[in-house]
Amino acid sequence: MIFLKRSMLMALAGRDPVIGRELLAVTGSELRRVQTRMLLLVKSAEERVAGFLLEMAGRARRGNVVELPMGRRDIADYLGLTVETVSRTLKSLANAAAIDIATARRIVLRNRSALRPLNVRLAPC
Repeated sequence: MIFLKRSMLMALAGRDPVIGRELLAVTGSELRRVQTRMLLLVKSAEERVAGFLLEMAGRARRGNVVELPMGRRDIADYLGLTVETVSRTLKSLANAAAIDIATARRIVLRNRSALRPLNVRLAPC
């Protein structure tokens, strides 16, 4: 990990417009991610899990295969749910043919369109 003083980074961004634009893009992306995480407080378990799967798929960019970076317990903690609720919700999404649980850490998105309405229902404007 690299650490930079904020003043040095801002000075560099002021001198180099490419770095300035990249810094702005990264900041905007992080703000959107944090805003989405805050909305979890009002979403159902199904909406949280669907959003998590779509977020992981977007980060990996490996088509419809999602390699989960953590186990069920860590996913539950991340989403503010119990491990049982995460497991039950994944099974429900699998039964609805939205996903296929290939292994404990590999999920195949079979029907993204079934997951998207759950994720965007409470998305910010």
